[in-house]
Amino acid sequence: MKYRTIGSDPATRREVSVLALGAMLFGSVTDEQTSFAILDRYVEAGGTFVDTSDNYAFWVDGSQGGQSEELLGRWRRSRGVGDEVVVATKLGARPLAPGTGYVDNGEGLSAKVIRESAERSRERLGMERLDLLYAHIDDHTVPQRETVEGFAALVAEGTVGLLGVSNQAVWRVERARALAAGAALPGYEVLQYQHSYLRPRLDVPTELFPDGSLGHAGGELLGYLRAESGLTLVAYSPLLTGAYTRTDKPLPPDYDHPGTPARLAVLREVARETGATPNQVVLAWQMGGELPIIPLVGASSVAQLEENLAAVDLELTTAQRARLNAAH
Repeated sequence: MKYRTIGSDPATRREVSVLALGAMLFGSVTDEQTSFAILDRYVEAGGTFVDTSDNYAFWVDGSQGGQSEELLGRWRRSRGVGDEVVVATKLGARPLAPGTGYVDNGEGLSAKVIRESAERSRERLGMERLDLLYAHIDDHTVPQRETVEGFAALVAEGTVGLLGVSNQAVWRVERARALAAGAALPGYEVLQYQHSYLRPRLDVPTELFPDGSLGHAGGELLGYLRAESGLTLVAYSPLLTGAYTRTDKPLPPDYDHPGTPARLAVLREVARETGATPNQVVLAWQMGGELPIIPLVGASSVAQLEENLAAVDLELTTAQRARLNAAH
């Protein structure tokens, strides 16, 4: 395994593995025995960065979520896991009632919600301090200063370490970070956005993003990452839920554009040259690039995890990287 540091403050920064493990479906779609086996193998291989959320996976059974955090709590207790495994969780998108969702009835980012939701996450996970806490989605109904101060208060109290943000416009992230800096408060240092080798259309509206996607790491966010040395990108869905290698998993519709075939062709060429799978090339391309990117992979079996772990040791040549980057 290889490692990189997230965060800048010596009091809260952490060294984490360059490959993060997503626990979104643990305890719901993925049963406990399989989830424990995946977690055990990940840690055995040197993995130290596990990701969850307080709303995972509410959509599976119409609940409010919490199954993933609860399973991780049981796993941590049964294995005696302590600070050596960094657990990141999120708040802000937990439905306020069963049978609803985060678009129409999300918990939001008020100071009250931040405090109460973080406390529930700590209880479910069995942690005195949340290593990394994200604002999961934006909340335009609450003044940003209140959100910034709400997160910072938990850091000051020692119940939260690092702060992160996901699925927000870059200008909103920068505004929140400026508010924090101006008040000498801790701000967002980890950005979690969808990012893969293929590039999606970003102009496709959704219910959550009516003006086009804010959940993908597009050129503006990557430029922001390049300019701000203290930031790290955690890239979720880097393997597009299996679409690179599985014929039964078509690419999402927003990847259906003229630039996709050319990038796919180069990706497959490099995979043949290296003897690796396209999935492994995608992960190696992210982990070894010039920008600080940590791919966040999900796995429903130990075999899937093994394929992902092997990407850590895959070294792409400078020429291969140049070809991958140039394809469009």
